[in-house]
Amino acid sequence: MKYIKNSFYLVILNLLLTPVAIAEIEILDYIVAVVNDDVIINSSLQIRVNQFEQKLRQKSKGKKMPPRRYLEKQILDRMILDILQLQVAKNTGIKINNNLVNAQLRQVAAQKGLSLNSFRQQLEAEGYNYRAIREQLRQEMVIKRLQQRQIVSRIKIRPREIDNFLANQIQQGNISTEYHIQHILIALPEAPSLQEIEIKKQKAESVTKKLKNGADFEATAVAVSDSRQALEGGDLGWLKPGELPRLFNKVINNMAIGDINGPLSDESGFHIIKLLNKRNSAQSVITQTKARHILIKTNALISDRQAKNRLNRLKYRIQQGEDFAKLARSSSKDTTSSINGGALGWVSPGDLVAEFEEIMNALSKNKVSEAFKSRYGWHILQVLDRRKHDNTEQALRTRAAKQIRQRKINEELQNWLLQLRAQSYVEYHLD
Repeated sequence: MKYIKNSFYLVILNLLLTPVAIAEIEILDYIVAVVNDDVIINSSLQIRVNQFEQKLRQKSKGKKMPPRRYLEKQILDRMILDILQLQVAKNTGIKINNNLVNAQLRQVAAQKGLSLNSFRQQLEAEGYNYRAIREQLRQEMVIKRLQQRQIVSRIKIRPREIDNFLANQIQQGNISTEYHIQHILIALPEAPSLQEIEIKKQKAESVTKKLKNGADFEATAVAVSDSRQALEGGDLGWLKPGELPRLFNKVINNMAIGDINGPLSDESGFHIIKLLNKRNSAQSVITQTKARHILIKTNALISDRQAKNRLNRLKYRIQQGEDFAKLARSSSKDTTSSINGGALGWVSPGDLVAEFEEIMNALSKNKVSEAFKSRYGWHILQVLDRRKHDNTEQALRTRAAKQIRQRKINEELQNWLLQLRAQSYVEYHLD
């Protein structure tokens, strides 16, 4: 799953579907899946299926719809994964408070030129369930934070990896190429037997043959793929070479647009890919940000709440006119930047940890952020300026690091979700 920069906005859009069409259908309630100590009921599943079908009709423009039973299975599997992740998040103490949810909703409302209150009134006037939207958004935020903690924060990129990647891409002549790919995964169970591997292999070969004989890739992905992108027809979007799974990178250069390749095998299962398009993405200008911050570290004497409250008080003093740099020198625990008033200088994409950079990129010039947590502690930060910077060599290395990082995230997340699913008790009751 690639990270979507504006995923919260997409969550809202996905939920803003005509409720009348759903209300007209009589839904029988019974349990369709047991997920450890939780259950999924049929009404919840059917509402999600109806929502997805409506989106699909708008997108497909008269194209034949996949059989409903395939959608039910794929959406139920997605709901099961969501519940499993929410269970892990609950057990590890991950919570998203109302202020953070409201802040994201304000961003969505601002994109529509509305205040949060006006946005809510508009939704409710049109018949939408604001509380349901809000709760779905909270769950998305919880899952994102869990994935950040379990996967993203643990990804490390070594300089040698970047060197090898750039050398390989220069040799192949595709350093600035992007690929638009569709993907089908026939997944293997955890610790599969030789018989299970052979059964999955035969299934993958049968699917590949049908695709090469003209079967619709998108409909086939919805029907049979075990990938997290199955409901999107297996569409992985535009990927740079470093973001591609290494398995795909071995064959992509020899594929023409429209070609289907597979099955390709690795520990997760058998993969089938189709090259939809490719393009050149050469770029040498990057956006640099000039920022400063104050860091409060937690320890045996300072809890998360105390660190956050201390930063909130510092932010209030800055808003009342006190000097940021002076407060950073006296309060920040970042020994490198505090002597310079918290100044980080001009930073390029990829220079800072992801959770810090995400807040920084969303912040307007001269604004002071809310207190937020990174792997180093709690921060407030201020963006002083931004500039376009032609830094070709460094830009190539930065983009390479981001591509390698994204590929590792995708691979680790896929494996973690498969392992989480295999280690959990899931019982299907779907007809």
